[in-house]
Amino acid sequence: MRPVAAVTLGLILFLDAVRVLLPSLITIYGQAGDTPPEQLGLFAALWFVLPLLALLVPPRWALLGGAAVLAVGRVALQATDGGLPQLYVSGVSVTAAIVFLYGSAKLVAGPHARLALPLGLALSPALHLAIGHVDLVWRDGLLPWIPAVLAVGAFGWAVLGVTETADPAPGRLWFALGPALLLTGMFLGPSALIGNGVTPGDRVWPTLALLAALIVLALAGATGHPAQLAPILVIVAVWIAHDEGRLQVATLPVFAVGLGWCLRVAGDGPRGRRPGGALLAGMIVFFAGTFLYYAAYDTVIGFDNAYVVLALGVAVAATAVRLPDLPRGRPAVAAALAVLALWAVPKPSGTDSPGLAVDRDEFTLIAYNIRMGFGLSGTLDLDDIADWAASRKPDVVLISEVDRGWFLNGGHDDLDRIATRLGMHYHFAPAADELWGDAVLTNLPVRDIQSAPLVTAGYPTGAQAQTVLVEVGGRQVGIVNTHLQEPAIQSAALRAVTPMPPALIAGDLNLTPGDPAFAELLRRTGLTDPLTAFGDPPTSPADDPVRRIDHVLLSPGLTAVSAEVPRVPFSDHLPVVVRIRVD
Repeated sequence: MRPVAAVTLGLILFLDAVRVLLPSLITIYGQAGDTPPEQLGLFAALWFVLPLLALLVPPRWALLGGAAVLAVGRVALQATDGGLPQLYVSGVSVTAAIVFLYGSAKLVAGPHARLALPLGLALSPALHLAIGHVDLVWRDGLLPWIPAVLAVGAFGWAVLGVTETADPAPGRLWFALGPALLLTGMFLGPSALIGNGVTPGDRVWPTLALLAALIVLALAGATGHPAQLAPILVIVAVWIAHDEGRLQVATLPVFAVGLGWCLRVAGDGPRGRRPGGALLAGMIVFFAGTFLYYAAYDTVIGFDNAYVVLALGVAVAATAVRLPDLPRGRPAVAAALAVLALWAVPKPSGTDSPGLAVDRDEFTLIAYNIRMGFGLSGTLDLDDIADWAASRKPDVVLISEVDRGWFLNGGHDDLDRIATRLGMHYHFAPAADELWGDAVLTNLPVRDIQSAPLVTAGYPTGAQAQTVLVEVGGRQVGIVNTHLQEPAIQSAALRAVTPMPPALIAGDLNLTPGDPAFAELLRRTGLTDPLTAFGDPPTSPADDPVRRIDHVLLSPGLTAVSAEVPRVPFSDHLPVVVRIRVD
């Protein structure tokens, strides 16, 4: 079974590298939007086009050479600390992994491939979830090195046991791997578990359901199947997912079983003529799907990005279609209708905590654009953000650019990780979609909470205004948490959602105190800018701040006792910390 272990571990190491490369493209090469998207796209495509050179070398060389570079790259990733080394090592590792898989497609026997591919797809997100959805690559100290080195050593041992076979799997199985990788990365991870108001303790059963679904995916890929049902299960589950931006817990087994069966069916039949070429084509689909889907949040692509997800589901399903089976598809129609009924199953949700009443008339507030948790060097700094925030003993933490499972950023639930470490309850407000937005963290009593979308005039990334009423010293204080994308237009809408005094507006407004729209916002809302009395400290960019675009604006009835903008390297913005007295 060494070929099975080789391909399975190769997929796990491949996804390890992908979860580093994709966010590194944005935070290191792209500088969070400063690089033209065309240039960024070409640079990203390079790592998925270079493997085409494997067509020119013998499969054995591709398998051994790709495996060797991937193994070295994985160890090097553990040693890097952000910056250009992280970007290029992860890129080379992704290219090497695809070359290794090309060699595997040519050399690994069909029965071994049919088991290894779904097993790798299942184990990678399961392990990622089991370690708190923060990869070992992002962790310091000696402990993360132990499993990383063991995995690389086991991978090397398994690769040396792969011998040439006369019966490789059909090309359609290896092609299906590309879109299947993206679908599992998008839907089988922390994003499947989120529910507004759900605390970490409430997520035990959803987590168990996800792990069970992942195991089913692996087993379904190696056992019998009703061929005519598999494509329908995948398409129905993906259709449900694109409507919600994620899979519900109830639909996870549907998706997992359908995907596993599709891979099993795709692996049946006579040997394909070009399994290696099919694998390379599938990886191009993987890259194109990733780029198209997430590009829709930065530029107008001309169509709803939900259709990208649906197209990926259709691509996987098509590999399992057998024309002779279609007349026997009536049971599948009935099963599909039953699956659609799962759509009505409620989302997992918890109850809001009543909070802890305080008898003092002051509270500390932090407003921080965390850039999905990626610091100035491009490393994932969620734990550092939480530890720093805890040192300020905040009563309210407002964070924006919160990612709750985008595969593009590595598939982390930023909010759950930070809130758990801080020991605070959270309230999430979706903006771009159900997985990206803003949040309030507090243990104060919350009397009301709402979120209103802000109209955009062409900017793809959505924006919202989250209004929260908290109780401080027996009085209610209104807080508006927002991240403006088109400030000249959206700032005018904040007046309608600002509560009666005492109240405040805070967040990344993308306005400086000298902007006319900022002055108009203060005039319309009656708010004041207290940071001018504390040195008017700039907040952006974090490495060399020259302008203040992150604000805490106060109404009458609130007074800033102290205010500071600490120089911390955990985002491309600096946080604003204000001690506020309720008069």
